[in-house]
Amino acid sequence: MEVVIVADAKAGGELVAEAMARLLRRKPDALLGVATGSTPLPVYEALAAKVRAGAVDTSRARVAQLDEYVGLPADHPESYRSVLRREVLEPLGIPMDAFLGPDGTAEDVQAACERYDRELAEAGGVDLQLLGIGTDGHIGFNEPCSSLASRTRIKTLTEQTRVDNARFFDGDIGQVPHHVITQGIGTILEARHLVLLATGEGKAEAVAATVEGPVAAVCPASALQLHPHATVVVDEAAASELKLAGYFRHTYANKPEWQGL
Repeated sequence: MEVVIVADAKAGGELVAEAMARLLRRKPDALLGVATGSTPLPVYEALAAKVRAGAVDTSRARVAQLDEYVGLPADHPESYRSVLRREVLEPLGIPMDAFLGPDGTAEDVQAACERYDRELAEAGGVDLQLLGIGTDGHIGFNEPCSSLASRTRIKTLTEQTRVDNARFFDGDIGQVPHHVITQGIGTILEARHLVLLATGEGKAEAVAATVEGPVAAVCPASALQLHPHATVVVDEAAASELKLAGYFRHTYANKPEWQGL
């Protein structure tokens, strides 16, 4: 696992956006796995700026959804399909027919989960999966004690996650659904490159457990230690609990530039 410590959220966004741009220059039809929430917004903003400047072409890119609320209509402003349309697809000029995502309104949710796993495989797999991390170490909506071999499935959200997400529902936790469809940890680990972005002091403990703690279901993100190409990008605040921060700074400072992330 490579850990990159950057000055702030903007610098992290620029770094990850450049990794995505490099991928798209090499593979124009790459399948990008995207996450929602406030943390990845600097990535999408920086990548959109590159598109406007003509530095990268996203016209053939494809986008895959990490998770979705169960029961919210697809056109609800806070369904993740709607959020990703606003924050990723439209700014990057990617049409909806290049988008893959689970159906959170399906009558048979389990069948919808299994179908999404098949669709990801049939699409050739995710080339780069962008991840955030919860304050409890969850990735996607794989809450603590999720199986590290889990596939896309329905999950019940913890109260803390619903509290964290209430800010997107006018601060009203009563509007936050109790259930979601999420790619499982086993599904996430099939992506060719995993990039976890974390910013802010509130994520510091979870980042330390992910990077320096044992691989354990109590911290789902720790499963990234099992991946052959996992990159953790953190700002100074999120890196504040890392015991090996000095080592991580040294290794990145001396890394050949051509390697990228």
